[in-house]
Amino acid sequence: MTKTTVDESWVRGFHRGPENGPTLVCFPHAGGSASYFTSFSAELRSTLQVLAIQYPGRQDRLRDRCLGSIDELAEESYRALRPLLDRPVAFFGHSMGAMIAFEVATLMRERLDAAPTILFASGRRAPSRFRDESVHLRDDAGLIAELKTLSGTDSRILDDEDVLRMILPSMRSDYRAVESYRYRPGPPLTCPITAVIGEDDGKVNQDEARAWGDHTTGEFRLHVLPGGHFYLAEQRQAVADLVARQLLAPA
Repeated sequence: MTKTTVDESWVRGFHRGPENGPTLVCFPHAGGSASYFTSFSAELRSTLQVLAIQYPGRQDRLRDRCLGSIDELAEESYRALRPLLDRPVAFFGHSMGAMIAFEVATLMRERLDAAPTILFASGRRAPSRFRDESVHLRDDAGLIAELKTLSGTDSRILDDEDVLRMILPSMRSDYRAVESYRYRPGPPLTCPITAVIGEDDGKVNQDEARAWGDHTTGEFRLHVLPGGHFYLAEQRQAVADLVARQLLAPA
């Protein structure tokens, strides 16, 4: 961990970045963990300090109670990150993580009159764009089928019954959080928002992604890259380059 007193049960670092470089906080997808961003951190270590949020109920936090709402996840993420938020910090959220990043940014606006330097919203439609989904109500077989469809989980893990028993509770809790989320209209953010999606992602289309622009008074950009919902696995270098360019661009 770097130069912070953040809650290290929630906030993880993988590589030491430049002492005075920008800080990027990454928020994982449903069922995901901080370690998903280890390789992303490695790509950016020469220019940025990359941190990632570790939600409860997975990996080394397996015994911690899962949080079943985006509001709870955002509140606890905000609390853990609070020591960082008095200085420039950017957010990158993928899928569910984009929603949590948005709500943490909203808490910053409400409580600190501040904003992240930029919000990268990856693989997720804008908060105001609703789809009625109920994956969390499916039985275990139905939930596993959804994971296989999205290709976000190693297929070997999905075939390991012991591992499945460990990950399915957090997966179901995360899907419940995502699918029960309802956007509460309020003042827009002031920071730039960049939406990034895979061109073949069935979970978000370009119109839904462009609607992120309605949630800020700052600059909005949309980037569409090859791939599906987990395009980031194949496009990690391209996304890392995109993030670095925007964070290091002259003001």
